Amino acid sequence: MKQVILAAGALLAASAALAQTVTETEIRSAVGAIDTQAIITNAEQTRNWLNYGLDYAETRYSRLDGIDTENVGELGLAWSYDLQSRRGVQATPIVVDGVMYVTASWSVVHALDAVTGTPLWTYDPEVPAEFAARGCCDVVNRGVAVYQGKVFVGAYDGHLDALDAATGERLWRVDTIENREMAYTVTGAPRVIDGKVIIGNGGAEFGVRGYVSAYDVETGEMAWRWYTVPGDPSKPFENEAMARAAETWDPSAEYWKAGGGGTVWDAMAYDPELNLLYIGTGNGSPWNQHLRSPAGGDNLFLASIVALDPDTGDYVWHYQNTPGDTWDYTSTQHIILADLEIGGELRQVLMQAPKNGFFYVIDRATGEFISAEPFVEVTWATGFNEDGRPIEADGARSRTEPWETIPSAYGAHNWHPMSFNPETGLVYIPAQGVPLVQSKDPAWELNSHKPMSTMSGVGWNLGYLFNEVAPEATPFGHLLAWDPVAQREVWRADYISPWNGGTLTTAGGLVFQGTADGRFIAYDAATGELLWQTEVTSGVVAAPATWERDGVQYVTVAVGWGGVYGLMQRATDRVGPGRVFTFRVGGDAPRPTVELSDRTELVAGVPYDPNHVSEGLGLYVANCLFCHGVPAVNNGGAIPNLGFSSPEVLKSASAWVLDGVAVDRGMPAFAENLTQEDVDKLVAFIQGTADAVREQ
Repeated sequence: MKQVILAAGALLAASAALAQTVTETEIRSAVGAIDTQAIITNAEQTRNWLNYGLDYAETRYSRLDGIDTENVGELGLAWSYDLQSRRGVQATPIVVDGVMYVTASWSVVHALDAVTGTPLWTYDPEVPAEFAARGCCDVVNRGVAVYQGKVFVGAYDGHLDALDAATGERLWRVDTIENREMAYTVTGAPRVIDGKVIIGNGGAEFGVRGYVSAYDVETGEMAWRWYTVPGDPSKPFENEAMARAAETWDPSAEYWKAGGGGTVWDAMAYDPELNLLYIGTGNGSPWNQHLRSPAGGDNLFLASIVALDPDTGDYVWHYQNTPGDTWDYTSTQHIILADLEIGGELRQVLMQAPKNGFFYVIDRATGEFISAEPFVEVTWATGFNEDGRPIEADGARSRTEPWETIPSAYGAHNWHPMSFNPETGLVYIPAQGVPLVQSKDPAWELNSHKPMSTMSGVGWNLGYLFNEVAPEATPFGHLLAWDPVAQREVWRADYISPWNGGTLTTAGGLVFQGTADGRFIAYDAATGELLWQTEVTSGVVAAPATWERDGVQYVTVAVGWGGVYGLMQRATDRVGPGRVFTFRVGGDAPRPTVELSDRTELVAGVPYDPNHVSEGLGLYVANCLFCHGVPAVNNGGAIPNLGFSSPEVLKSASAWVLDGVAVDRGMPAFAENLTQEDVDKLVAFIQGTADAVREQ
């Protein structure tokens, strides 16, 4: 797969050499001028898109108004570009004076002429394909950072690479993973503050200890590292914050052996005046708190917003959204900074709509809780006490019988970025509901492969089983316009599926969002009226960006279906490769050809022993479920549903499962845990399930 990308990138670059309109000298001048002050200054006019969330406040609010409610209907395609990617594309492009940097799956970086889409260079960090199985949620990447002539990308295998912005040449590389016996990954976009590149890691589903690190932009030398959860209490704690956190964990289960979790895999924001860096932390390892910390406790700093000194990494304050998290209610969702008038007083706040379903407004100087209200249905908590602590509903935590908690572990809002428009005063949230029933996994043991233990065959450590009984809730996805002062919904746009893309809002009175069913839409930011839409070549999960060049405003969105939900399901039969689409008023570029799924028939005719079906279920749950989904329920997402595979695939299952013929595409070999007899049982479960569905 990597060789295909490299070859395609080289061919594109060679064929476009004569058409190149941005020179290396111009790139060095433009990107070389980007520093902390340039990012701050750009926020005043936002002609460029210099930071993952546009500005350090991560508002995703553009002051450009060349495209507005009156002329948005005249938008047309300026150009499209094939990212040579078949997995999830989650990146927001960075644009600097007509040069665009965007990442595809596998952390591959593409540099383009932003006006024409002409490729300038491609950089492949050459992530080993077998590393795909060491992450929970697809081989995705949310984008790059630019600073002083360099492009920084966090690669899926945990390396942080610094590239020459003009040529793509790698200048330095550091390994951000401190313990490679654990399944760490990097999927988030770096941020750069005062000469330090800041990046976190993922991996809490497998069992890792979370931390965030800062590296020198020139050398790659680590400047500081702050851990989110305490380590082995028999050893000295790194700082007072970790000593304090340890008092909130039960050491009887030796939580540090599973790492504890708390990974910083996405959300960050920065306030230059307060000189505070805000990070969101993730779930526990394992998810089930009864197994992780049997006596309970808040388990600091899981599922929290933490303010750090960006110069030193020192702890300043925290607010814990979900004390003692046991539901995978990460707080790694988008953080936005704003100044809001609340109760007649102008407050410096941060806003977050994390997985747990509440919209939070927090004082960003002190960490003081201001307000929180549910933005979707919530059943795990009934409200908050005067100290800002959630009041848990009776029976919200794990018990002996399966239970359905709302929101589920997919979250009321996941990583897909929201945006804030100061003109309307509204936050635009990609809200969702994905039903899920949880139950305790009685067989769970750390790092132990056991049938029916969810994804234990590839190293997951959850302590839960899922959907032993059918959920009662109905899936949904909608764009929600939320008033953060009044804490209420103002308008919404409903979709046919969860897992819709991130949002962008502009001074032109618009909100842009891509959808799971393969549309790119513009709404009136004040009323929610749909003003314009166009079809794209697959479902969209990434957030758009907008920028200006030579007085013309453009809107760009990276398209490519995937992510933890998108691996298993989709809402459109369009399955085209990852692409970048750029639009402008009057654009008339030809549309790329639409590619439709050929997974239309349930698999049939593969012989199997019916007595093997039930045992095959346990093996499937332990090794296949969260990639391939439930067989025959739907025809799959970015990864095929095996109930819709060809008979030849199932007949040659041992080559796929034991021999690893698809290792170069990210599917691991399972010969260490599974036998030929196990493969026969897996085939029985898949074909047996397809036959049962066909009869219904």
